[in-house]
Amino acid sequence: MLVVIRVDSSSQIGSGHLMRCLTLAGQLKKQGVEVAFICRDLEGNLTELVRKQGYGLYLLPRATKDEALKGYLAWLTVSQQRDAEETLAIIQKFSAVNRLVIDSYAIDETWEELLRPYVQEIFVIDDLANRRHDCDVLLDQNYYLDKEHRYDGLVPESCKLLLGPEHALLREEFYEAKKHLRKRDGSIHNILVFYGGSDLTDETTKAIHALIELNLSGVTADVIVGASNRKKDRIRELCSQHEFLHYHEQVSNMAEFMNNADLMLGAGGTTTWERCFLQLPAIVTAIAENQVKICEDCASVGLIHYLGRWDDVTVEDIIHAVTEFKNGDTER
Repeated sequence: MLVVIRVDSSSQIGSGHLMRCLTLAGQLKKQGVEVAFICRDLEGNLTELVRKQGYGLYLLPRATKDEALKGYLAWLTVSQQRDAEETLAIIQKFSAVNRLVIDSYAIDETWEELLRPYVQEIFVIDDLANRRHDCDVLLDQNYYLDKEHRYDGLVPESCKLLLGPEHALLREEFYEAKKHLRKRDGSIHNILVFYGGSDLTDETTKAIHALIELNLSGVTADVIVGASNRKKDRIRELCSQHEFLHYHEQVSNMAEFMNNADLMLGAGGTTTWERCFLQLPAIVTAIAENQVKICEDCASVGLIHYLGRWDDVTVEDIIHAVTEFKNGDTER
């Protein structure tokens, strides 16, 4: 059986889509399934991780960004038509593709209909519920109060929907960490700071300044950034000036860091379900428009302490939230 995954990573897109697809690929590999990736060669991509984990990697050529493409469509850097044609040229090299997995906010039924005749099944990973898909299975692992109806009219009636955190794609390291879950008593000894691979809005620096100003006695902080973070050199320098701040880049043991932490300052992306799985309290900022609804709904049922959108959250907001947590005024 062959599964082909079409997914991208870049400085603009971040690493979340690729990382969850690598998680899916790992689960398939354990079942004896052959997996290959098709990714576009975008600036700041992390496709080397695909090679390092032993999967076939087929790169679509780097292209000059089409200025006519707006919003998420700009992530492809080319039209859906061209992307589909270039993807198809690779897929036709295989004798048969049993399943095509697509994880891209830029792709919809326009692209999928072009590939439909050449694959046995189309499996879409989505969070947005803002466009139509021609797919057989759709996975949205996020918590929404209206999750059962978000895709009404957006997928074929025959499409199988996998909705909610019970379908979350978690790497094996998190299941291992769960076996040795550390009991927390509400006190703070270690704070984990991670706002995604790229952190385009530089929430990491806000969090660092908040922790410096708080100057919490006996508290250390692990600050993690991705390789595609454009501010990483400045963040590394800032951390080096304070003994309690420990800088880490592109780590492969996130579950260990989460298990060691008493509190996390982070974003509302794919790490949400990793944090929840390891019962790690979190103070969260939505760092992209598509994270706002997820954060609001998760906060409404007490899963996170939500500060708001990136452009509304200040250093003072983080200071106030950490102080509340330290004083036991908030559960999350």
